[in-house]
Amino acid sequence: MEKQAKIYIAGLYGMVGAAIARSLNKKGFKNVIGHSSQELDLQNQAAVDAFFRKERPDYVFLAAAKVGGIYANSTYPAEFIYNNLQIQNNIFNCAHIYRVKKLLFLGSSCIYPKHAPQPMKEEHLLTSPLEPTNQYYAIAKIAGIMMTEAYNQQYHTNFISCMPTNLYGPNDNYDAMNSHVIPGQIRRFHEAKVAGKSEVVIWGTGKVRREFLYVDDLADACVFIMHEYIGNQTINIGSGQEFTIRELAETIKNVVKFKGKIVFDASKPDGTPRKLLDSNRLHKLGWKPKFSLKQGLALAYKDFLLGKVRM
Repeated sequence: MEKQAKIYIAGLYGMVGAAIARSLNKKGFKNVIGHSSQELDLQNQAAVDAFFRKERPDYVFLAAAKVGGIYANSTYPAEFIYNNLQIQNNIFNCAHIYRVKKLLFLGSSCIYPKHAPQPMKEEHLLTSPLEPTNQYYAIAKIAGIMMTEAYNQQYHTNFISCMPTNLYGPNDNYDAMNSHVIPGQIRRFHEAKVAGKSEVVIWGTGKVRREFLYVDDLADACVFIMHEYIGNQTINIGSGQEFTIRELAETIKNVVKFKGKIVFDASKPDGTPRKLLDSNRLHKLGWKPKFSLKQGLALAYKDFLLGKVRM
């Protein structure tokens, strides 16, 4: 990317979009644009077309999406598939029509089958059934991967698909019911600490294993890929390390300094038993993450506290 290029971040004010903007600014890219969902409804085809027609961005990071944890995915499946498909359809097509030089589409590791071999390679996609608790969101993201390939094949565009692992960090969603595992636990442990409670209840058995990536690491990986990669192959973005939910909870408990005990509610769903990405394709290009889980969680908790102050 040229330093003077106009770069559009769809989802600029979300956790991932804001991190990409931080990474670009640090690297000297100043012509970065984006709108809030109130300013530009990415599900509105006419509005997205008008935006692209006016702004003519050179590069696009497609980081806008409706996201959530197990509860949200199970409760709002229609919204997860419809909203994400609408956003992707509009931006992909406008990127083609208005001749964007390069587009990076961000999916999710949940696209892989529930019982995919571990660690999950990019070629494991669509080899067996998905995890039922988030299959509708996953189908939307799989459609985005296929759109990337289809537009490249038919229109010779330069679109790339990247699949990050579980993310966390500044600007995360800390909603009590609709958040992902890390922000949800940060909030529960903090509120239990403030209220002087003796225990925190965590959904599931605590035995399932997950990989996590601090969002600024993801952002650096996305900018790196924009510079270094051209091709049709999907690229996994992960840390290469995994932890049980019990280990995660213990680490967050220590970061928050909660003194009570952790109770696991085995009557609640665990989700996929294990989810570790094989990120060798990216690592061989020369990128590696910088933040350890403990370092990232400390920064995430600091952001959570600042958010409470801002409210």
